[in-house]
Amino acid sequence: MKTMKARWWRWALLIAVLPIVAALIVGGIAQRQALARLATATQIDARLRQALLLSEIARFRLLPLALAGDRDLLATVMGEESARRLLNVKLETLADTTGAAVIYVLDPQGRAIAASNWHTSGSFIGQDYSFRPYYVEAERRGSASQFGLGTVSRRPGLYLSRRVAGGGVIVVKLEFNRIERQWRQAGGVTLITDAAGVVLVTSRPDWRFATTVPLPADRAARIRIDLQSGAGSLLPLPVRSIASDARQVVVAGTTTPMLQERLAPVDGWQLALIVATSDVERTVRSAQIATVFAMLALIGLVWGIRERSRRRAVQVASAAARTAELQEAVSVRTAELRREMDERIASEARADTLREGLRQANRLATLGQVTASVAHETAQPVAAIRTYAANSERLLERGDNGQVQANLQAIGRLADRIGKVTAELRGFARKGAGAIQPIALQEAIDGAQLILKERLAAIDLRIPDIAPDLLVLAGKVRLEQVLVNLLQNAAEALADQPDAAIKLTINVTDDQVHVDIIDNGPGIDDTVADRIFTPFVTSRASGLGLGLVIALDIMTDMGGTLQLLPSDRGAHFRLSLRRPV
Repeated sequence: MKTMKARWWRWALLIAVLPIVAALIVGGIAQRQALARLATATQIDARLRQALLLSEIARFRLLPLALAGDRDLLATVMGEESARRLLNVKLETLADTTGAAVIYVLDPQGRAIAASNWHTSGSFIGQDYSFRPYYVEAERRGSASQFGLGTVSRRPGLYLSRRVAGGGVIVVKLEFNRIERQWRQAGGVTLITDAAGVVLVTSRPDWRFATTVPLPADRAARIRIDLQSGAGSLLPLPVRSIASDARQVVVAGTTTPMLQERLAPVDGWQLALIVATSDVERTVRSAQIATVFAMLALIGLVWGIRERSRRRAVQVASAAARTAELQEAVSVRTAELRREMDERIASEARADTLREGLRQANRLATLGQVTASVAHETAQPVAAIRTYAANSERLLERGDNGQVQANLQAIGRLADRIGKVTAELRGFARKGAGAIQPIALQEAIDGAQLILKERLAAIDLRIPDIAPDLLVLAGKVRLEQVLVNLLQNAAEALADQPDAAIKLTINVTDDQVHVDIIDNGPGIDDTVADRIFTPFVTSRASGLGLGLVIALDIMTDMGGTLQLLPSDRGAHFRLSLRRPV
């Protein structure tokens, strides 16, 4: 009797403990696998959302740069009322076309003098924005960006600004309503935070201007002023955890676990995607329940076999059949699990292939940009080297060794320049601006003449006497690039002119040196004049449309400007360079 009771207790303990232990083990495995699948899907989804945001910002980054050289804009900054009326209409059309929230121009004092919403009751014209960081930084550094609430519209958005000639500033405001709506439709909670941890763009508007980390009172006060977000902003985000190493967060007021994925910063911003893990929990519970039933079935099977074998031998065949049936079920389930594992492996392989394709496309795009720039910036020095080499062959035949030696020295200088240009372009690929220092203006002009000596031989080139001690703030090779580009364009425009002439004039003020390059060619076609500094816009069939864009970018990096000025005949470009203090 005691032996029978002990055996019953052992079976009872086995039935109670074994399914629970097995359910815990299987549940842990199922949870890890489900979380891994969810993490992979979340990371891909987050990258797609980041790409959507970056593409939206990239569409508008070139707008301030493209508008910086607009003639009506420059004339409006100089105070021409007729130009201001034309500029208002132009900005309104451009805002409607591009989808920008508003485009407006500030005078040197920070007051709006033209705007795309000029005819509305909430027009920005006359408003003082001199206190906004995007104005202060653009005046100081040439360009800036800032996120904040509009002082008139009270709608949040990203402000992209750029300084223009005459001290004015062009501003483009970008709002993210469409992106936030798409994020909400895609599910989860998407957050864009700045370097201080302040939520700027989000699929949950009630979380905007909350913070992921506590801020000191004085810093919070400064950020409220910059954002114009009001006294009730910058409160802690209603989540239990959103640290970069956290794998789960809990929304205040609920017990729903959430998973977050973070990506690399973009202009000081970070993107966090928070998705619910309720499906993972359901998967784990289903696996655990199935395991409990399977273990109970297995225990029941063992129990039944033991009982049947003990009762009568005639039931052995039936027990074997039952065992075979269960083994078949296990085999089917094993095959299903194996198929699921194969599908998961194939899915991960496809994801790896897609990621490698994206990386390769990015590398090819960057290589194309650098190749175009190298071809454009080294074409003139290579042509000059070829001319000097050909002349040296003829001079050697005549025995003029002195002139041959001079040509070889010139070839050496041109080869050095190609090395410097390629080094500058490598720095440009790394977003490096290069060293800006005082250089002699005469040396840069002489360097440009050396490169274009053969092209300019048949042109009446008039250059005034320049004092050797006249210095400007620039990079010598980069300034030569700009001069060679402008002189090369003028020489090509004068190819069929019998009285071809190019005139350089130098005008020195207290803090700037203005270099005007004027030719008597056909001039710039009116159809492209307003867009002459836009990438890939050119009036020549063989042109790339990159030269003037690169030249304007170089001048902006050096703290100067490049303008196309009105002219009765030919083209008139002006370079404005800073003088050393």
